[in-house]
Amino acid sequence: MSSRLFQGVIQQMKDAVDRMVGVIDENGVVIACSDLIQVGEIRQNVWEPMSYSGDVAVVNGFTYRNMSAGNKSEYLAFVEGDDKTAERLSKFLSVSLSTIKNLYDEKYDKSSFIKNIIMDNILPSDIYLKSKELHFNAEERRVVFLIKFPGKTDMMPFEMLQNMFPDKTKDYVISVGEYDIVLVKELKNEDNKAVEKIATNIADTLSTEFYIKVNIGISTIADNIKDLARAYKEAQLALEVGKVFDSEKNIISYDTMGIGRLIYQLPTTLCEMFLSEVFKKGGFDSLDRETLMTINCFFDNNLNVSETARKLFVHRNTLVYRLDKIRKLTGLDLREFEDAITFKVALLVDKYLRSKGIKY
Repeated sequence: MSSRLFQGVIQQMKDAVDRMVGVIDENGVVIACSDLIQVGEIRQNVWEPMSYSGDVAVVNGFTYRNMSAGNKSEYLAFVEGDDKTAERLSKFLSVSLSTIKNLYDEKYDKSSFIKNIIMDNILPSDIYLKSKELHFNAEERRVVFLIKFPGKTDMMPFEMLQNMFPDKTKDYVISVGEYDIVLVKELKNEDNKAVEKIATNIADTLSTEFYIKVNIGISTIADNIKDLARAYKEAQLALEVGKVFDSEKNIISYDTMGIGRLIYQLPTTLCEMFLSEVFKKGGFDSLDRETLMTINCFFDNNLNVSETARKLFVHRNTLVYRLDKIRKLTGLDLREFEDAITFKVALLVDKYLRSKGIKY
């Protein structure tokens, strides 16, 4: 499609430019030219000098220019000649063709369409019209992965993900920030466990092959294309909430965030009020490290006294003594279901406030 687009523009320029002009692709093949006989010709040893010189290079009497200044490009524009005029014309041709291609891609490219949806840059009423125009199946099941890279890397994050998911008709790799990549993946019969396995494979591959640790947020499954914007927000929220409540995990699914998702969206003043009401006798500062470890282990073992004592390598009576001590300090008996729920929520609220720099 790009070759036809370029050829159409160059054909219109033919009468205004008294030199041969055209475009070669990444394999050196002439895909568009004012001299139609040249189309299909292979021009050897052009890309290599371009990698040394930057955006422009002169090879065998032709001036070649990168069509994406400062970035890796799939195409080079060329103009016959090696003089200043050829250099100026190559700049004009490069800018014109790259601008037209970008506008075309924005209008007809499916990845650009998906990006506009997740970034809320398209009206809901236009989504179905555009999907029909692009012959895009709006009813497929899809999931959104938000992959955050740690910072500068020798590898290009976007290219890394594209290589892992090369099927551009079903999976869309989209850059939404310098170190943030979105993968919109089409699903068949995969359930939530299968989706998490995909995320694990991404993280493991990047860690093993490129020594990069990424954080991945996973949305719920979107049954319709219009739900992708919501799914993207879910993946964002999963990472934000996970950073507070599950900082040891690098893969967070929106489905598994639990009550932390609710707490994260509460005003801090309301959270402080809740803690002051719950801990009238004394706050977390009255609990030492051993006591907090006991509490967390008790919760991890579903309030089972015997199992918790076994995990802590203490006598059952010792654990009972510690639980009685907690009741006296806080007024909450963790062996009672209602008190246990209250205390668990309070732990999460305290963690949330600390992430905001507020110490209760």
